[in-house]
Amino acid sequence: MFRELVALTRREFLKLGRNPAAIFTSLLLPILYLLLFGNGFTINASAYVGPYPGQFPTLQAALDYLFRGAPSYYSYFACGMVGFVAVTATLFAGANVIFDKLFGIFKRVRGTPAPSAAVFGSRLIASAAQPILLAFFVLGLALAFAQLPPLHGLDITANVGVTGALEVVAAIVLLSLMFATLFLTFGILIDVPQTYFAAVNTINLPVLLTSDALYPWGTMPSWLQAISQYNPVSLAVNVLREVFFGSAAYPYGPGIYLLGLFGWMVALFAIAIVLVRRALRPLE
Repeated sequence: MFRELVALTRREFLKLGRNPAAIFTSLLLPILYLLLFGNGFTINASAYVGPYPGQFPTLQAALDYLFRGAPSYYSYFACGMVGFVAVTATLFAGANVIFDKLFGIFKRVRGTPAPSAAVFGSRLIASAAQPILLAFFVLGLALAFAQLPPLHGLDITANVGVTGALEVVAAIVLLSLMFATLFLTFGILIDVPQTYFAAVNTINLPVLLTSDALYPWGTMPSWLQAISQYNPVSLAVNVLREVFFGSAAYPYGPGIYLLGLFGWMVALFAIAIVLVRRALRPLE
């Protein structure tokens, strides 16, 4: 099985490398978000400081409540964009399977001696690699913008050690694997592109909009805050924000959020194994 997994994974990466237009468009979206949305939509935390009811006594107290310790909305937003791209970039994992079905490619792959685990695993690895790389591209770009005075950028205010860096990597990898697993399973189960995109958007948009990836935490109503704290996207970006800005505004450490994210990953992967085995059983 290992040989088949390596061969099929290599095929997926070659197919991706031979499509530079897809790579360019995947990079274009986060660049536009960081440049336009992040720099155009700003919230001044100092406006919430004052002696009146509902205001905060110090600027740091306002930052802790609104942006969970981030020094600005842009820094808060930049971490959220990592979770955003990790979700949106995996949408095409299942779509590629459906298009391969329409052209007969997926049927030929299933007709080879490769087991279903290798077929699924190769696509999962390739599908997760793209959002992982894209997430680190977003972080690097946001840090680079901080060196350009006309633009806002990601300002890291905490000391990031080896442990913190590993926690950031783990959060990005777990989130990317989780949604790649989810959408890839949909692609294997569904044969019609329109049905697939309707199904994934039913999940994609509510997951992103109920997370704190884009919304300032302090502006959320209490019921949305309660939902957001269990959202896998929120769990991942909370790890990044704690590592980059400190943990004073968080009830738990990064390890707890990583544990919750790992639980989401294991649950979805277990469901995917059952469904994929059933879907691919006839040709084995």
